[in-house]
Amino acid sequence: MNDPAELKEFAALHARNQDISGYERLLGRIGSDDPDRPDAWVRVWSEAAAEHEAAGRLLDACRHYNMARFPYVDGPARQAALERCVDAFDRWRGDRGIERIDLEVDGARVGAWAAGLSADDPKPLVVVMGGIVSIKEQWAPAMAGLRRLGMAAVVTELPGVGENTLRYTPDGHRMLSAVVDAVAGRADTARTYALAFSFGGHLALRCAADDPRIRGVVTAGAPVHDFFTDTEWHGRVPQVTVDTLAHLTGTKPEDVLGSLGDWALPAERLAALSVPVHYMASARDEIIPPGETAFLRRHVRDLDLLRHDDVHGSPGHVAETRLWTAWSLLRMRGELPVQRAVLGALLRARRALGR
Repeated sequence: MNDPAELKEFAALHARNQDISGYERLLGRIGSDDPDRPDAWVRVWSEAAAEHEAAGRLLDACRHYNMARFPYVDGPARQAALERCVDAFDRWRGDRGIERIDLEVDGARVGAWAAGLSADDPKPLVVVMGGIVSIKEQWAPAMAGLRRLGMAAVVTELPGVGENTLRYTPDGHRMLSAVVDAVAGRADTARTYALAFSFGGHLALRCAADDPRIRGVVTAGAPVHDFFTDTEWHGRVPQVTVDTLAHLTGTKPEDVLGSLGDWALPAERLAALSVPVHYMASARDEIIPPGETAFLRRHVRDLDLLRHDDVHGSPGHVAETRLWTAWSLLRMRGELPVQRAVLGALLRARRALGR
């Protein structure tokens, strides 16, 4: 079972990113990860989700069910929460122009949500992906904003996360190319951008080195090299991260960090990247070692680095990160100068307010 205190520590980022109001009250009711107890993580979140569902607030229900299955499915209770999360989102999307995509990759099923696809008017493509604990439904509502930026969007999951039944391996980045292949003809896939967070950013960087259709990577808190090779840092990695990686890779928790050396991105692979990389770092990140940003500075040609004085994912800077993300995508495209200027002004104002 997971340590409830550790789950609460990392829940804030995901709750804030999903605009879940009153999450602190729910966290205060949780005292266990035993699904048979009334104060269990999965039960408290699922009961709150069911209340939203009964009231017809389907997106709120989806978000709460997502938190109930967090950090990964480890039994029937979290599996039920995941299924109800996907079902609530499926009903919420209704006539919002979001479609379901399912594809087979290496004999496994990969699910995705997509918006803005059109054979008559193909738009530049953004592939959105979270990390090892983030399912696609968490990010799918952002598709409306991406469409307003004149882009088609596909939201999917890392191997082993949510409905993605692939095993997480060093060559998992091939899945991203398969997702791009699946929408070729209905998006301008020659201009594909990856908006990928944490371990999703690592996968996107690996893919960008091989797939010339990826024209830029926007990421936050992504492991790149040192996370996989720094054995001293491994002793500081939170247990929930260790357990989740072990689950996704099919490795024992005590062995998993020592088995990830092949995931590290070599310096020459990064140096060969000709596309822009925008990276948001957190100065007090508990998961990603500080050496990653120095490694990126040394080896990535076109790097834009945003740094927050915050913990992993910078939960205290959600609004600024959202503005930076949209501005980054527009800057990479080199289009929509008016919108880019407006976002840049808002971003500078937000930074000044923070100071």
